[in-house]
Amino acid sequence: MAADRGRTRSRRVNVPGVAELFRPVAPPPETADERQATGRERHDQKITVYLSADELLDLEHARLQLRRFGFVLDRGRLVREAIAVLLADLDARGRDSLIARRIRLSREAESDQDKDEDAVPSLTWAL
Repeated sequence: MAADRGRTRSRRVNVPGVAELFRPVAPPPETADERQATGRERHDQKITVYLSADELLDLEHARLQLRRFGFVLDRGRLVREAIAVLLADLDARGRDSLIARRIRLSREAESDQDKDEDAVPSLTWAL
């Protein structure tokens, strides 16, 4: 006991959070139409995504709206969930998926814009 007097013990105890305590013990089945995003765990892979101010604000509004529904999550978890939903839709619907349709529409809009820029200015007014 005399040896223990000189040591100071930390009174902090690391306990798992609620998500870790109540997580499923078996991984959910993976199906083509449903992907699971990872939850609160250490992620070793990283990407950098640049957002406009409006996109970042929309992301934060979505996070706060989910919080009002009782779902507390950080922006990273929200992004992982959104990616899982989009990839599941892509797996299930292919060319008709939401992401494929949005990219197709974006390409068409860019193509139309390029055509307008190539047009003769005096003829553009007549259109």
